[in-house]
Amino acid sequence: MKRALFPGSFDPITNGHYDIIQRGIKLFDEVIVAIGINAEKKYMFPLEERKAFIEKSFENEPKVKVVTYEGLTIDFCDKIDAQFILRGLRNPADFEFEKAIAHTNRKLSKIETVFLLTAAKTSFISSSIVRDVIRNHGDYTQLVPDSVRVK
Repeated sequence: MKRALFPGSFDPITNGHYDIIQRGIKLFDEVIVAIGINAEKKYMFPLEERKAFIEKSFENEPKVKVVTYEGLTIDFCDKIDAQFILRGLRNPADFEFEKAIAHTNRKLSKIETVFLLTAAKTSFISSSIVRDVIRNHGDYTQLVPDSVRVK
């Protein structure tokens, strides 16, 4: 089984994330969306709510699983027998950052990182932009899957 881990904080999941996952399920037998737990970060949405947003978005897709994890991504990949890390690239800055992580992961393990370029229509979206729109009471609904609803 070709299993890919798509790690991130998903605070919240965006249409860009959604697109990468949708395209990933065409390449892999299973895509594990893994929400990393980082005690140092301050999140807008609680962990369980972020997880629910993603689960609701993919409730009819059996190839997508949603989990949470702590620690090194490569250690978690080893634990769940994921052979690939799936990442989306929006711009050259993303590439430089992700390339360094991919090289480090490859040095420390045998994990392969697979990069997908984001779709042109979602390449400008980031979770931080979505959070800013939400904080300022803007219309965020065009930037996220329908499952993301702010109370």
